[in-house]
Amino acid sequence: MRVIGLMSGTSYDAIDAAAADLTLDGDRLTLTPLGLITRGYDDGLRAELGAALPPAPTTLAEVCRLDTRIGRAFAAAAVEADRELCDGQAELVASHGQTVYHWVEDGQVHGTLQIGQPAWIAEATGLPVVADFRPRDIAAGGQGAPLVSLVDRMWLRGRPGAPVALNLGGIANITAPDGTAFDTGPANALVDAAVREATDGSLAYDLDGELAARGTVDEGLLARLLAEPYYARPAPKTTGKELFHLPYLRTALQGYEKLPAEDVVATLTRLTARTVADAVRSVRASEVIASGGGTRNPALMAALRAELGGGLPLRTSDELGLPSAAKEAYAFAVLGFLTLHGLPGTVPASTGARHPSVLGSITPGRRGTAWPEVVAGAEGPARLVVNGLGHGGR
Repeated sequence: MRVIGLMSGTSYDAIDAAAADLTLDGDRLTLTPLGLITRGYDDGLRAELGAALPPAPTTLAEVCRLDTRIGRAFAAAAVEADRELCDGQAELVASHGQTVYHWVEDGQVHGTLQIGQPAWIAEATGLPVVADFRPRDIAAGGQGAPLVSLVDRMWLRGRPGAPVALNLGGIANITAPDGTAFDTGPANALVDAAVREATDGSLAYDLDGELAARGTVDEGLLARLLAEPYYARPAPKTTGKELFHLPYLRTALQGYEKLPAEDVVATLTRLTARTVADAVRSVRASEVIASGGGTRNPALMAALRAELGGGLPLRTSDELGLPSAAKEAYAFAVLGFLTLHGLPGTVPASTGARHPSVLGSITPGRRGTAWPEVVAGAEGPARLVVNGLGHGGR
């Protein structure tokens, strides 16, 4: 089955559309990557979305407009991916949507909201769309994140030692072989906020880590940032820009107003590296396999290698056949495939849910939805093999 996975992360800068050919054979799911396209939000939509995100106030009218405009943007990306990557032969779209709020109180997740109305995608492509993945896990008592943990566990199964999957998006998260999975804290979220603030919006992120590379870590500011209670909380746990946003950063910088922007960015980059490394050591990893936009930041990767030390290898998912920029989009293609087949897409050990759940809601395509045969009580595949590779999952 040819599936298009659509993803826009907490950095809300672009939509990734990855196409995969997925084949299920017993407990083995084979993924053949067909390619990735990335399409940025237009400046107006990005600004409108940023202005509506917490802690900023917004209105239901604005939420409705954003839901529609983002849905149309996702639909355009899906149409392009079907045409360019699937020769018009895609059979399913799996859309993560755009997270705008994750409701967490006292460590318990009560709700989540991803917008980007899937009806626009179904109408534009004519294909069934699986969307709204996270709420079902939350209803079962889980955190609703990180949902890629199931895919990570299947993908790295059989690899020697204790490989840990790391995603460096706006927020960083890890998955360990035993199913432990959680958000470690900010990856790019605070760095991006600092860069936008320092450049009056002319830069959206630290391109190639150049600002961090020119700066010096301020140990006092780093200690203040590391005192954030979230880092000490036990897993499972999840966080987002509801906590790590610009006003949070401004509060942390009180008393450091004269610190050069390069030093602020260097310190925030080290914060990400330190909190990720602490989390990785807590699950006794033997290697770290990283993906996400943060892998393209040499300063962050260098800081992370320094924090991990020489005995713990850090490599990217590209080395194992999954492009780091596309990995999450491929993961949601897998989760959409599982949903259409009536198979669970969660690991309770990862999210804290009471039981595994079949995720999401299905919007039928133009000709309805042709349901694959569902085997009652099936637990789903145990292994994910990326076609043509000779690593874990054999």
